[in-house]
Amino acid sequence: MYNVLLVDDEPFITEGLIDAVDWSAFGLEVVGSAENGKRALELLRQVPADILITDISMPVMNGLTLIRQARELLPDLKVVILSGYNEFDYLKEGLRLGIENYLLKPVHFDELRETLSGTVDKLNAARPERAFGEDEIGILRDNVMKRWLTGRIGPAELEERLGMLGIGPMKPYSAVAVVRAPRASGDGYAEAAKLLAGEEAVVLFRDTEGDDAIAVFGMDDPELGRRMAEKKLLSLVEAGEGQLLVSLGGAQPTGSAGESYEQARRAQPLFLIAPELRFIDCDELPSASAVALPDGLLEWDAYAKDFVAKDKPELLRRIAADFAALRSAGGADPARAKGAAVELIIRMKLETDKLNRPDAAEAYRSALDRAVGADSFEELEEAVTAAATFSVDSFAGEDMSPVIKQVLRHIQEHYAEPMTLKSLGQTYHIHPNYLGQLFHKQTGETFADYINKFRIGKAKELLLESPLKVNEIARQVGYWEIGYFYKQFKKHVGIVPSEYKGLL
Repeated sequence: MYNVLLVDDEPFITEGLIDAVDWSAFGLEVVGSAENGKRALELLRQVPADILITDISMPVMNGLTLIRQARELLPDLKVVILSGYNEFDYLKEGLRLGIENYLLKPVHFDELRETLSGTVDKLNAARPERAFGEDEIGILRDNVMKRWLTGRIGPAELEERLGMLGIGPMKPYSAVAVVRAPRASGDGYAEAAKLLAGEEAVVLFRDTEGDDAIAVFGMDDPELGRRMAEKKLLSLVEAGEGQLLVSLGGAQPTGSAGESYEQARRAQPLFLIAPELRFIDCDELPSASAVALPDGLLEWDAYAKDFVAKDKPELLRRIAADFAALRSAGGADPARAKGAAVELIIRMKLETDKLNRPDAAEAYRSALDRAVGADSFEELEEAVTAAATFSVDSFAGEDMSPVIKQVLRHIQEHYAEPMTLKSLGQTYHIHPNYLGQLFHKQTGETFADYINKFRIGKAKELLLESPLKVNEIARQVGYWEIGYFYKQFKKHVGIVPSEYKGLL
């Protein structure tokens, strides 16, 4: 694994590059970013990089000075220049310093990927004896497998990367299990590895977002193979002495293994309302139609916008309107309504978990108990209202900094305008680094993730309501680089904008 340092005075650029490029596919890891050359040199002294990707025009120390001084520290450092200026003098000086490429902004990602591939080839040729260490292989495996199960790597890429990791071809069918240890109980991956690591036709890896283990069971016969997988997982549950929560998705053709993973992932919150369970077989759960309401009532997607905006009056109004519609519908299935209400409460809990509130578990447990034990629509409505009130108050309560409230309001009103931590810091008189840390602590999300999620939500509304073309919608919600818009839309929605519009 080679180290990469990104340098640009606009954090939005570095954050976009981190998200838009599959660095691990090149055997690369981004080890840091800086907003000027002086800070970049400090980082290079702490964590030597193999590749430096830098802007030219920056405050404090520009990119060309950075390259000269960085080469004194690291003579073999490879450099890629990003610049908004197509000027011959810059290019000539860059070539004199020995750069890999001079790329103009906005970045053409295919050209960047080709540059990275060629640069890595040069690094490999200079150090042919270099081999990945065990930790590096683990990181690569985790990243590759998670991206495959979430639809971000195709079959050909998967086969190539599995070969690089020493993993044989996948079997025709696969079933995916999620193994989770409650936070106070330990590490789900470490526990699963004791029994499953090294098992034939089982690929075990760590979820890149936590300590959960994800196990992919390959099989030639889906029925027989899944029975064997269930047997191994029940042994794992028994060995874990009640400390592991295991969900197993259905067997699928390996090309559709992401569906099995999604089943297993979505089943995990059910342990909240069935604390006596330790193993869930997703094939034995009721189908989605058994818990969904036909008229779009009590659906999370309809609530998510108000929830993210922390709009308590609108959220409570929507809950009241949905239950009023249920009561007047006559023939609405109470069991289905209860299932939908429980799912809503669980989704609210998962969002609020980001704040690590010590009283959250008891609050949601109370709401869930009330929903599960409800004998009427009125009691169900009270349970959902209680959960929604606690959730929104958790995010927008007295403990939230006034400056973060101002920033959230600014995003809602000006999301289509260029916006960075630096510009917001200047507006609200706070250092951008501290603002970024405070924003993450109080919202549970990075600034980049939050604003991208908000903008993509607005893009979905426009795709639904307006006749505008996709590139026009991208600009209206604040994206001027159409490739980056597509990347973010696929990340947050699961499909590209044109596919989403085709579903409407």
